Amino acid sequence: MKEFAGRWSHAGSRLFCAAATTALVLTGGGVASAAEYQMVIAHILPEDMTNNEVQPSLTHFKSLVESGTGGEVEVQIYGNGQLGSEVETAKETQAGRTVQATVISSGAMSSFFPDYQIITAPFLFPSWQVAHAYFDGPWHAEFMRGAIEEAGLRYLGTFDDGGGFVAFTNNKRPIKTVEDIQGLKIRVEENPAHIATMKALGASATPLPWGEVLTALSTGLADGQFNAPGVSKSFKLWEVNDYTTLSGHIYNSQSWMVSEAWFQTLPEEYRDVIVQAAAEAIGIGHGIASLQAIDGWNVSCKEFEECYVLPAEERVRMAELARPAWREWIVDDFGVEAELVDSLFGKVEEIEGQLHRANWEMYGQ
Repeated sequence: MKEFAGRWSHAGSRLFCAAATTALVLTGGGVASAAEYQMVIAHILPEDMTNNEVQPSLTHFKSLVESGTGGEVEVQIYGNGQLGSEVETAKETQAGRTVQATVISSGAMSSFFPDYQIITAPFLFPSWQVAHAYFDGPWHAEFMRGAIEEAGLRYLGTFDDGGGFVAFTNNKRPIKTVEDIQGLKIRVEENPAHIATMKALGASATPLPWGEVLTALSTGLADGQFNAPGVSKSFKLWEVNDYTTLSGHIYNSQSWMVSEAWFQTLPEEYRDVIVQAAAEAIGIGHGIASLQAIDGWNVSCKEFEECYVLPAEERVRMAELARPAWREWIVDDFGVEAELVDSLFGKVEEIEGQLHRANWEMYGQ
């Protein structure tokens, strides 16, 4: 308890004071001095406070950082791809001159830190609680330190990319078993990990950029696709597909990265404010993303001709097919060390066990 009190007095009180003074800053109740440091953050999602988790989380981060540094760090948020693609903004973030931070998906992250492809593992997480504990935990933080050395990018946290767990949509039939996937033309990101997973499940993988997906689904170039249920709602995929299945076979993630070169120019007290504020923003993002996914699924079950939640036993059947094929690809073809892959699965299983025991001990006995 004393340790907690010490941490609170050092960092928590600073964030509390930052939040408490935000209203004054926003309403002109305080006089802000010219900022000594500028933190431009880029992302590709809409600048909307209601249809994604990134924009509202970053908005809260901005309030905390600007208040916590007395206005010495000014945060500017540019969404909707205004500053370029994920790869383009990540390159700018590496330099740290025009863009200081960016939020990028797993495919783009792998372009700068190839080992990140391990996070594309099929059926990696059994629940949001386990996924959040993993991404917010020390193993992943230590793993992501490799991005500093390889790309000059420091990890601040993981957003759940619309809710993380994905759902299939397609035109042919409801997907209730692995046999129902066989022969379907499934659009995937231009990511070889997703291609390997779909092939293992018997589908024909069709790599396409997102801008071509609606046309592909409406013309038959692709029978279906998979994304978080919130995407089905945002893009009204029921207008081009009839069926949806909540499978959770992939957990989509977005990494929040900051320029290491720029970060190290800041005084330590400002770096501390940024790290603490980012942790709080990520926590808020987890909740918003989960809400988006749940709401998207609820709407999907009203709009699609049929919706279906894949039961645990069928997820196990699919995992038994998909995981070995994916592992063979990532180790033999992509070149990731087998030890790292096994360590990831082992850590996730360990976290799942710890959470299960802790939940029962706190609430079940």
